[in-house]
Amino acid sequence: MPDKARSPNPRQTSRPNPPVLDSAALDAETGATDYPQPFRAQVAGRHRAALGDPLGLTNFGVNLTRLAPGASSALRHWHSRQDEFVYVVEGELTLVTDAGETLLTPGMCAGFPAGVADGHRLVNRSGRPASYLEVGDRSAGDEIDYSDEDMVWRDGAYHHRDGTPW
Repeated sequence: MPDKARSPNPRQTSRPNPPVLDSAALDAETGATDYPQPFRAQVAGRHRAALGDPLGLTNFGVNLTRLAPGASSALRHWHSRQDEFVYVVEGELTLVTDAGETLLTPGMCAGFPAGVADGHRLVNRSGRPASYLEVGDRSAGDEIDYSDEDMVWRDGAYHHRDGTPW
């Protein structure tokens, strides 16, 4: 979700029966991103396990994300059509928005309504790993603006603000 609107896992052919899974048994994508260079290094310490896809959820995505010390969840961004919600499970994370920085600890949550041009990201500035749940809808036509970079996500690809492709 923080990189771009995610689509259902194309490898998922059926959901478990009963519809239950153990998140510890899932393979996490470590540092996986489709960001253009030189932005990839910022999320190298991000480990994301999709929870909703294996359960067959198609209207919204749910990820369990773990950030190593020093890692970021994403570049600071906001969505045109997708709401986002995060809930801190473990550790300490710094939420960075236009308003500044806010320390989030276990049990705290934050929400980012669609269309509000206030870029956000989480950064692990502690010396220990931290984890959070992220939930976002899969609104068609979503566009993403990266607040601090010359980059937007439009029509399925990254572009510079002037429209030239990355």
